[in-house]
Amino acid sequence: MKVLKLPKSNREEFVLALTEFGEVHIPKAKGKESYIFDKMESPDEIAWEYLRTIAPPKKYMTPPRESLLRYNTAEGYREVNAEYEQRMILFGLHPCDIHGIRILDEVFSGEYNDTYYFQRRKDVIIIGLSCIPDDKCFCRSMGTDFVESGYDLFLSELHDSYLLAIGSGLGDQIVRKAEDYLRTPTESDRREYLEIRNRRREQFEVELDISDLPYILDLERESEVWDDIGAQCLVCGSCSMVCPTCYCFNVYDQQDLNGENGERLREWDACLYKNYTRVAGGETFRDTRADRVKNRYLHKQRHFVEEYGRPSCVGCGRCVDACPAGINVVEVFQRLRGVA
Repeated sequence: MKVLKLPKSNREEFVLALTEFGEVHIPKAKGKESYIFDKMESPDEIAWEYLRTIAPPKKYMTPPRESLLRYNTAEGYREVNAEYEQRMILFGLHPCDIHGIRILDEVFSGEYNDTYYFQRRKDVIIIGLSCIPDDKCFCRSMGTDFVESGYDLFLSELHDSYLLAIGSGLGDQIVRKAEDYLRTPTESDRREYLEIRNRRREQFEVELDISDLPYILDLERESEVWDDIGAQCLVCGSCSMVCPTCYCFNVYDQQDLNGENGERLREWDACLYKNYTRVAGGETFRDTRADRVKNRYLHKQRHFVEEYGRPSCVGCGRCVDACPAGINVVEVFQRLRGVA
């Protein structure tokens, strides 16, 4: 892996050079402590200090609501995926969010390849950015605090510069275009990187033992903890909406009042919603809130592990931050282990 150095004094010029490769989307401040990914108008907007955005970057590959096909009675229908031809640069993704995209890549490339997802995904350039954890981050416990692949470029912050790792051929093309702003790392830069890396590991305040968690979840399927959390949960679905790896969706048709035109839509759904498991005849398989809460936790740390060999949680802390009922996923698992 080739590594270069980007002085902080050159970072705005470097970001401007990216615009030749696509539309740049960056983390922006929205309020005092909230951030979003949005289209860049100027490098001055980049929130270099951000930790997590409200919505995860999955919104670019699988939008909250999208049209799959449009139809009318005269011409029939046409698919919309042919319209996805916009190359986009997602700048400033932290390691946990890059892991989240890798998980979605694996899910949507399964037995039934999701062409709508990959029509967008193929045109996305990912540029990562290192971060310092807060009291909601538990990505180290999930093994997602560092990433070695899944990006085109990755920026690791030092005091006065960034180490720039090249992760793809396209990343190498970008570097060649922006080589005037880059330098060769020195031995001092390498030592500084190791010092910051070791210090960062010590800054994680939250730890979750996942070593035998699938087994614990099997043992505790009937635990009273689920009833307690079910009584506390508002089943609003906020945790699913902000999760980088939740991929449940609903598909439905919407027709104009004239009856001649319509479209088939796909939008984000959540297994916490009561109607999620409703079938013909009105039967609901997970009727109680406790059952729906339990299903979500088991899927993240039990069923997904069984199918893909790893949890689908990346430890970003968004669900902890977004929950209006104050439910903390780490505390739930600690209760199931009997340590909280």
